[in-house]
Amino acid sequence: MVKERSANFGQGEHITTHIKESIDRIEEDFSDTPDLIIRKLHIKQTGEEAALVYMDELTDKTCLNQDVLAPLQLESGNPSGDFVTNVGYVIPESKWDVLKLNIMLGNSLLFIEGRSTASILDTKGLPKRAIEDPQQEPSLKGAHQGFIEIGSQNIAMIRRYIPDKELKLRRYIVGKRGQTAVSLVYLEDVVEPEIIQVFEERILAIDVDAIINTGELAEFIEDQPLALFPQILTTERPDTAASHILQGRCVVVVDGSPSVLVAPVTFMSFFQTVDDYSSRWSISSFLRILRIFAFFIAIFLPGFYISVISYHFEIIPMKLLLTLGESRGQVPFPPFVEAIIMEITLEMLREAGVRLPAPIGQTVGIVGGIVIGQAVVQAGLISNVMVIVVAFTAISSFIIPNQDMMAAVRIMRFMIMVLATWFGFIGLVVGMMTITARLITLNSLDTSYSTPLAPFKAPDWKDTFLRMPLWLMSNRPLSTRTIQERRQGRNRGWKEKK
Repeated sequence: MVKERSANFGQGEHITTHIKESIDRIEEDFSDTPDLIIRKLHIKQTGEEAALVYMDELTDKTCLNQDVLAPLQLESGNPSGDFVTNVGYVIPESKWDVLKLNIMLGNSLLFIEGRSTASILDTKGLPKRAIEDPQQEPSLKGAHQGFIEIGSQNIAMIRRYIPDKELKLRRYIVGKRGQTAVSLVYLEDVVEPEIIQVFEERILAIDVDAIINTGELAEFIEDQPLALFPQILTTERPDTAASHILQGRCVVVVDGSPSVLVAPVTFMSFFQTVDDYSSRWSISSFLRILRIFAFFIAIFLPGFYISVISYHFEIIPMKLLLTLGESRGQVPFPPFVEAIIMEITLEMLREAGVRLPAPIGQTVGIVGGIVIGQAVVQAGLISNVMVIVVAFTAISSFIIPNQDMMAAVRIMRFMIMVLATWFGFIGLVVGMMTITARLITLNSLDTSYSTPLAPFKAPDWKDTFLRMPLWLMSNRPLSTRTIQERRQGRNRGWKEKK
């Protein structure tokens, strides 16, 4: 087993050598727990009296019967003087806190009369689902498998991509009640030790009842949790996690969550997808530029429209100005109120589509958008141009590949709309300068969030706005501060025919 670290575990009490006292202690600690099974038995191999303790729905019954009970009660004459089972591991332990935790994790405990330690048997059989295609991060050319809620299997999927002895794992127990297993995965000969130390300090400093998913853990360990921009990347894809590990980053696997955390990351990490490295470099570069363009459109387009209509209509060509005037002739609201009505309606339709079952959600999104859009225009409440602006803004926000970044864009859009209503183009400039300044001051695990833009790192521009050919990217990103910078040769490994 991997060594577990926890700020919540102390020395604790130790078990005694008498089975009856141990069983009484367990029955007292696990009162009103009908799924706790305590089975007394006689070990035929050694002639000792024992008791097997486990949780009924958390253990693998087949493993328990065939690999534990059958060898202990049927086999005899063990020359070593100790019992033998067929489970994955048998670990002696004497601390009550560790033993009780393993019961709740699905392991079985074997208490033997006269022994001062109990044996932890690997019999976990937790409920799990099949490995499926990630829902939030679909891929055209990448692998069609995503993380599930079992932390050990998620780590195994990462190891499948990186079968290297330098891939290290540190496991922590977070939460006084939930006691969730949190695993830190990294390449020891690549990652800067200072990053590992920062990660470990922040995880061990968490004092909470339980951690249910990765989003809760991210709020506890990110540098500035009040910032709108996400500073830790969340992914459901094992290939994406493995790619970040190879670049010199760390991955945090939370048991019970179908996604993992990646840090340290930069702002541009949220605009990169696994398909960027599966497609030709020219196509990937075009798509990245499109995502950045969509990012600015999703934030500033409604504000730009409000500024032009309210303050700077003189920059509009005359024919277009006549069209806009005719469209807004019957609208009783100013542009800001008009935009707020449409944006809030869009957010409500988006949220309704997410919360409803998939077939109904799609119907509500399509029918609701068409019916409401057509109705408000015919009623004279909203202009045709505003419907186009909001629709184009929504499409642009959908292009952003990361859900956390998309949510930040949606909030910033409303802030820019307010500035545009008050100050026009000056408000747009102030908003852009504020966003830029905020990006420059953010950190991700004590690493600059705006790298390679500020501070400027020219070598990292090969994989920023553009994705250069893979055979040209011989070094890992400088932003990760890796020990081992080189990751591949400086050419394609063969000579072209002239």
